[in-house]
Amino acid sequence: MKRVITASLNRNAFQFEEDAYARLEGWLADASARLIGDPDRAEILADLEQSVADKCSRRLPTGRTVITLDELVPALQEIGHVEATETTGAAAAVAAGASAERSTTAGGSPPSASAALQQVSQGAWISGICLGLARSAAIDVTWIRVLAIVLLFVTGGGLALIYAVLMLVIPFAPIDPAQPPMGAVPAKCREAVSLIREKLTAGR
Repeated sequence: MKRVITASLNRNAFQFEEDAYARLEGWLADASARLIGDPDRAEILADLEQSVADKCSRRLPTGRTVITLDELVPALQEIGHVEATETTGAAAAVAAGASAERSTTAGGSPPSASAALQQVSQGAWISGICLGLARSAAIDVTWIRVLAIVLLFVTGGGLALIYAVLMLVIPFAPIDPAQPPMGAVPAKCREAVSLIREKLTAGR
């Protein structure tokens, strides 16, 4: 037996299995964070919600009303991740399609040794810097996390300040709909960092 959650997508009620709801919540949170500062943010998010609803409804088998990962994941992959781009001096959101470079899993297995350094939110404990370093260096994330814990004590907590700076400097990897959703802490970190970056950019 699975728990079912009712959610509102563009003011229409839809039912999701709990894991599908968590995946969608993380995807929408990432889209919202990327659109901070965009004057059309609310309209774009509403359009995205409607697109998700339409694509999931189209995939639902006849007689079934609850959306599962089987319907949601292909729908999100079809829509792609949202990116804020500069067009004619204004920020616009575009569906960039499924990312060619997938995020690492919680186990830290990287797709290639030459991957660009990014914060990987999915499977992260905090903001995803350790996962990003593991992917970039092509090593298991466990070693990075153990080293980080040791350095935290060796530096008397100084590593926490370095980590905070890296959070603001290192870009985030796109959300991969095929991977597990972000946890609550990485999602909050991603949103907070995006907001701080937006304010710093606006203050220049």
